[in-house]
Amino acid sequence: MTDDVLDVVDVLIVGAGPTGLTLAIELARRGVGVRIVDAAPAPHRESRGKGIQPRTLEVLEDLGVTERVLATGTTDLPFRKYFDGQYVNDTARLADARPTPDAPYERGVLIGQWQVERILRERLAEFGVDVESGTEVTGFEQDADGVTAFLAGGERVRAGRLVGCDGGRSRVRKALGVRFDGTSEPEQSMVVGDVVAEGIGRDAWHQWFTPEGGVMLCPMPGTDSFQFQAGPELDADGEPLPPSLESFQRIFDRHARVPGITLTDPTWLSVWRVNVRMVDRMRVGRVLLAGDAAHVHPIAGGLGMNTGIQDAYNLGWKLALVATGRADAGLLDTYEEERLPVAAWTLGVSTELFAKVLEAVKEPGTGVEVAAAPPMGTGYPWSSLAAPATTGEPDVLRPGDRAPDAPCLDASGDPVRLFQMYADPRFTLLGFGAEVAESVGKLAAEHDGLIQAFTVDGGDLRDHEGHARRAYGVTGPALVLIRPDNHVALLARDPAEVTAYLQRIATFTPKE
Repeated sequence: MTDDVLDVVDVLIVGAGPTGLTLAIELARRGVGVRIVDAAPAPHRESRGKGIQPRTLEVLEDLGVTERVLATGTTDLPFRKYFDGQYVNDTARLADARPTPDAPYERGVLIGQWQVERILRERLAEFGVDVESGTEVTGFEQDADGVTAFLAGGERVRAGRLVGCDGGRSRVRKALGVRFDGTSEPEQSMVVGDVVAEGIGRDAWHQWFTPEGGVMLCPMPGTDSFQFQAGPELDADGEPLPPSLESFQRIFDRHARVPGITLTDPTWLSVWRVNVRMVDRMRVGRVLLAGDAAHVHPIAGGLGMNTGIQDAYNLGWKLALVATGRADAGLLDTYEEERLPVAAWTLGVSTELFAKVLEAVKEPGTGVEVAAAPPMGTGYPWSSLAAPATTGEPDVLRPGDRAPDAPCLDASGDPVRLFQMYADPRFTLLGFGAEVAESVGKLAAEHDGLIQAFTVDGGDLRDHEGHARRAYGVTGPALVLIRPDNHVALLARDPAEVTAYLQRIATFTPKE
């Protein structure tokens, strides 16, 4: 297109990794006009970040892709450790973990990042939106009414909002001029890549350690390849040598000491250096940042892809309400309010985990299971969107917390889970008890299009085993409002509190 052609869209997303794709799905399923562009000429096939955490599986269930992720990846891969060439043990840290009524996913999934992106692209296409590969945003300008983005081919795009999901080297972030505070530690680095290794079993994540270092081979599900991880070879000045298949082989032979194994068919070779950085702002006017464009950190714990997906899940419903005119732009302030503290927590946790990994490899019998991260996505109790509770038990559940799952029966007596009911772009109102059934119906009618509503033990759903009441800390009649990103918005008895909350969303002002 030429410079005199101006496309107009509600939201332009720059970057089609897991973060950008998740955001595009969240917007498209709410009827928001969205374009998603990526500078790369074609999708990559690199394992990169290779773990989906349980909370992220809940997010992906809401997007409609968790079954595809579980079918592609694996949840059961033990760590097999060796020291000085000798087998030490197999460990399966979560072997005894079981799903619970309020948390259906007891463990994460090992899956290549490229596979996650492929699943998300397929889901996005089901909403009629395709990634525009080989499309680079060279710059943008914003004013009071929107953002004009300039593409490398000469096209201009006019968007209501622009979201930079373009990674750690984000051009969008640099153009905004926001700070990217933190540290870089080039002396701490590792080489990673995808290779084939015939003769190594694919039933475990192999981890060979010596007093000088270690090497790991992780079989990637659905492929013939392993992800290779190790400390780099250094030149005479102590700088990492460029990664190559030959250097990978030398590193493997040095630490694994397994004769006759040849690494072949490399599809990805990279040097990864420790960077611990985050922005001081995630929104400047009509331009927002998400994922690695807003925060980068050590890879231990698999937090990067998960944090980015959860950024997008938090932002998507808010941006959709603003883009469709159902909420004031002030609602977008809560994105930064809620996600910046999570980014800071992630930086602290992942840095600590990386240090533990470096320490662990010095001792036989230890390994990367120490790098398992604590649960993510537990909630935003500090948020302006967390209304004071006027019912329920605060030691069980508070506004801002992650909304628990629970098995119920529907009106026909068939089994159904709350998460299945929440898989809807709107707020969800649960009315516990027949006493509130009439109020639930009125609220649904008054706020049609913004909420869906169900009466529990009074018509729509039956809490036949009491799991829902226990999970939500409810003993008597109660109204529970669940945000579109499946966090508790409000715990109340008075229907007027629900109305007041929804009216505040529509013209958002921070709580006093």
